[in-house]
Amino acid sequence: MDMQKIQSLLTEELQSWFELAVKNLPNLAVALIVFVIFYFLAKITARVFGKVVAKITSSESVQNLLTSIVKISVIVVGLFIALGILDLDKTVTSLLAGAGVIGLALGFAFQDITANFISGILIAFNKPYRMGDIVEVGDYLGKVTSIDLRTTTITTFQGIEALVPNRMLFTDPIKNYTNIPERRIDLAVGVSYGDDLSKVEAVLLEGLQDLPNRLKTKDIDVFFTGFGGSSIDLEVRIWVQYSDHRSYLVTRSEAIKLVKTIFDDNDIMIPFPIRTLDFGIRGGEKLSEMNLDS
Repeated sequence: MDMQKIQSLLTEELQSWFELAVKNLPNLAVALIVFVIFYFLAKITARVFGKVVAKITSSESVQNLLTSIVKISVIVVGLFIALGILDLDKTVTSLLAGAGVIGLALGFAFQDITANFISGILIAFNKPYRMGDIVEVGDYLGKVTSIDLRTTTITTFQGIEALVPNRMLFTDPIKNYTNIPERRIDLAVGVSYGDDLSKVEAVLLEGLQDLPNRLKTKDIDVFFTGFGGSSIDLEVRIWVQYSDHRSYLVTRSEAIKLVKTIFDDNDIMIPFPIRTLDFGIRGGEKLSEMNLDS
């Protein structure tokens, strides 16, 4: 094939492309105008949607995420409409199919990250806990110091920062000690078998009335729980105000000291563990009465 023929073929091909471009100029202009309109529409929609989301959740991460999703969705719709105007339906179909395959692959590859991400959004809306709350989940007990879309940071009372996945906080049982500013102290103690149980109950109910930080609106309860190996076991239940974990521990410590003081002042004994040694096969036989072979 000579150069003249090659040049002729190239000229014809370029001319056909040019004619096609000129023929599609109106569609191209319309498609461009549609895309620009949808671009500005996306910005307006995202701004309005952001104001609505701000009333629902105070999390800036969630607000930015949702407004970005809305903005990109409107732009993508405008892009597909513009491609349809240019008679590029097959291209649109290919893009949708490719996006579906990619989305499916990414979903399987990053399912843990996606689960934590979605859980973070749901937590931001439901608000089972907030910054500064004292929570317990799994082995972690501490204060919530950061809430992100993927993890929540819990600073334990030992000064350790634990990054807990949001999926765990959303699906596992969680204790929030801050939502209800009341907490009950349960003290287990024992008294000797020789003590008057009615007296024990009376002096405890009277002596614990002035415990610092105690809720005056709730009664103190004293329940005898059983017969121990060397004591009559009982449980004292006291409701206290819960402002932070340290104040709760201080109040519990004061309650223990006060119970000891009450028992000392009223000659009530907290017995030491007692072990009785029985040397008889059938029991009840003293060592001095046994005939032991030398």
